[in-house]
Amino acid sequence: MLATTLKTLFRRDLEKLIEELSLYKDESKIWYIEKGISNSAGNLALHLVGNLNTYIGLYLGHTGYVRHRELEFSQKDIPRATLIKMIEDTIVVIDKVMDELTEEQVAALYPIEIFGGPIYTQHFLVHLSGHLNYHLGQVNYHRRLLDY
Repeated sequence: MLATTLKTLFRRDLEKLIEELSLYKDESKIWYIEKGISNSAGNLALHLVGNLNTYIGLYLGHTGYVRHRELEFSQKDIPRATLIKMIEDTIVVIDKVMDELTEEQVAALYPIEIFGGPIYTQHFLVHLSGHLNYHLGQVNYHRRLLDY
């Protein structure tokens, strides 16, 4: 039950991320940083793609994903269409993995230690949903503040 609920929330929020990126009137503003804003919307999108493909795709779905976290914050000027495709591909991965998770797997310890110790998969999945939502809010604020 929890996996189904979280799958719905991940999909909803990733689709909202696509919508936010699509709403930028000036595509170049996706990569804009100004006055104490430390990450662009584009870098936040890359970070979310990397984060979810690692912690859901790789560790729960055994996809073989290789994360390059430093590039999530250093790459710039990736076309909007490419970012959107990356997010769409992430939705496909999450849908597949969440559909295949058993109740026992969700209730079990997560395959690797996170935050300095063991953590239950259900706890970490809820954390990942909150992490996505936190950065989605930052992207929304970034767009409304800087895409004038």
